[in-house]
Amino acid sequence: MTLLSNPRTRRRRLGIATAAAGLLAALITAHPAVATPDPGDSPAAEKRVPESTRQDVREAVESGEIPAQDEIVHSANIEHLTNIPKDVLPGTNSDLAFQGKYAFAGNYDGFRIFDISDPKAPKTVSQVLCPGSQNDISVSGNLLFLSTDSSRSDSSCNSTTQPVTEKSSWEGMKVFDISDKRNPKYVAAVETACGSHTHTLVPERRNVYIYVSSYSPNAAYPDCQPPHDGISVIKVPRNAPEKAAVVGFPVLFPGEGPDGGGNPGAPTNPGVSKTTGCHDITVLPSKDLAAGACMGDGILFSIEDPEHPKVIDRVQDNVNFAFWHSATFNQKANKVVFTDELGGGGAATCNAAVGPNRGADGIYDIVGKGDHRKLVFRSYFKIPRHQGDTENCVAHNGSLIPVKGKDLMVQAWYQGGVSVWDFTDSSNPKEIAYFERGPLSTERLVTAGAWSAYYYNGHIYSNDMAKGFDVLKLDDHRTDPARWVRLSELNVQTQPDYFD
Repeated sequence: MTLLSNPRTRRRRLGIATAAAGLLAALITAHPAVATPDPGDSPAAEKRVPESTRQDVREAVESGEIPAQDEIVHSANIEHLTNIPKDVLPGTNSDLAFQGKYAFAGNYDGFRIFDISDPKAPKTVSQVLCPGSQNDISVSGNLLFLSTDSSRSDSSCNSTTQPVTEKSSWEGMKVFDISDKRNPKYVAAVETACGSHTHTLVPERRNVYIYVSSYSPNAAYPDCQPPHDGISVIKVPRNAPEKAAVVGFPVLFPGEGPDGGGNPGAPTNPGVSKTTGCHDITVLPSKDLAAGACMGDGILFSIEDPEHPKVIDRVQDNVNFAFWHSATFNQKANKVVFTDELGGGGAATCNAAVGPNRGADGIYDIVGKGDHRKLVFRSYFKIPRHQGDTENCVAHNGSLIPVKGKDLMVQAWYQGGVSVWDFTDSSNPKEIAYFERGPLSTERLVTAGAWSAYYYNGHIYSNDMAKGFDVLKLDDHRTDPARWVRLSELNVQTQPDYFD
């Protein structure tokens, strides 16, 4: 292990690998004991790169510009406590949720529950085989929720891949009872238009509302017809989750034409995704606010009436943002960090050729009051460490680190690793800590790296798509006060009021 006190200085101009569109697809298994991939939902193929690129990466490793293959490097204020490799679920690791002493880790083959009572030695409590990309995961009370965004033969955990053009195909939300963490029980399924790429909980006392984000309709898809200019809203009664059902489809981008009123994308806005739904939504229930990252648009909306969200403001960045991916409020709810997933998470975009403003975070201040609030752009943030051209790297999922009076965030960057950064000054964000591995391969562009990196009850937890579950300890006077903030539950897309 190499311990670094300062970010590496990269002087060579590393090239840019060919961008790959879309996120990874799923690995499908038939039985936990004999888990084997189903070619219908296999991960994106490894991408060949030219010999000149391979040589460039080898030289970057030899000169110390980037870590060696699989080498771990980190700033002096981060300690890598442990890594738990994949076990019976060989698929791509995805998102994380937390409750009490448990961490819930999504995987394209299902999900895994860890006991994190001792962060240095997490223990596997159970692993549930239930294929369906990307198995975005969240928990509330005794319920666990999984998103299915791949066309399946049915809603069961024994389903197989099936063409999306077939009417009988199923995509949507699955609900599990996790009152017994060692034996989760599948209790409900709700089909939603265009499936569920991600979802966001709006929990209430008696019910849990789910905002389902999905996109990319097509006239040839019976259950995913254009225009798809809104989100599905599911209502789940806590005492009768089997009665979960869609209660509405609020239109967030009203407009004329077959695609609604969102960003038209190319050719009007070259290099920008056309808005045909949302990728991810973050809610701040204590303020009745939500922020949506919706392909070609970023939106701010009110959730005072959770079944009927109301858009307050909408912004676009047709110069540097290719795909609005996710959103994070600061604690005072006067800022939103939006991420741009340039290249769909499968491309090498953390290099000098792409530059500091694309594939980055965009920091927006929220100004004004009530329904007159506006999103005002302030700056971009991107990790200052260039990655090799066989490393997929772009801004991805992160969370706040709760320190009063400061805006601090930890964030995953795929093979760019985990970054801790300060955006207290919206116009001058800066990285204060990091952890990363060297490229998974120096010969091919292999999609891997940290999908999620979240701060929970004193530690950073990261789900690496290929390497497994990582636990990090941050020791820095700027973040130390967060250790005293303890939560009983955390779904990052349902942001808590940390100091209430």
